[in-house]
Amino acid sequence: MIDDKDRTIIAKLQEDGRTPIVDISKEIGLSSMGAKKRIDKLVKEGVIKIKALVNADKLDLKLALIIMELESGSALRELIKKLETCPRIIKFFVTTGAYNLFALVWAEDYHTLESISLESCSLRAQKGVKRFEFYPIIEIHYDPFIDLKVTAKKVFEKPPCGVDCQSCVRYEKNKCLGCPATPLYRGKL
Repeated sequence: MIDDKDRTIIAKLQEDGRTPIVDISKEIGLSSMGAKKRIDKLVKEGVIKIKALVNADKLDLKLALIIMELESGSALRELIKKLETCPRIIKFFVTTGAYNLFALVWAEDYHTLESISLESCSLRAQKGVKRFEFYPIIEIHYDPFIDLKVTAKKVFEKPPCGVDCQSCVRYEKNKCLGCPATPLYRGKL
């Protein structure tokens, strides 16, 4: 259970994850050590995670919301597991209703975003997807910072989706920048 001091800590860290502990301690009326222990406890219990977010506006990233109906719960779980390391998927959201899986995805340009929608690496092409709708996001309001999976080292020979970028016509024609987790990636992240 979190209390008012914890909520204040969370709010301060959401404003700026690098807020000095001494500033937080003054705000909540505890010593620096007391504030640090509370932050450490919140992290250890999985209530918060302190990490770098990326400004989608500054990097001119293109985002889209994809909504899907998967044929079964097992198909849904398999798709989520298969693509858990896909750097283009920001988040999956399991929902109820006709569409049972939403995905927030990103790309560096509209050509690559279109590839995410159409090609064999797309969510549309994955096993078990019955229906698929694709909505490019035009504007982000309130806060442009998003949680991207930036891969500093290109760790995969093949993308998590299993499709080789070199076999893609759009990649060959420079209409897609490729998978950011592979050495074939031609983008800025």
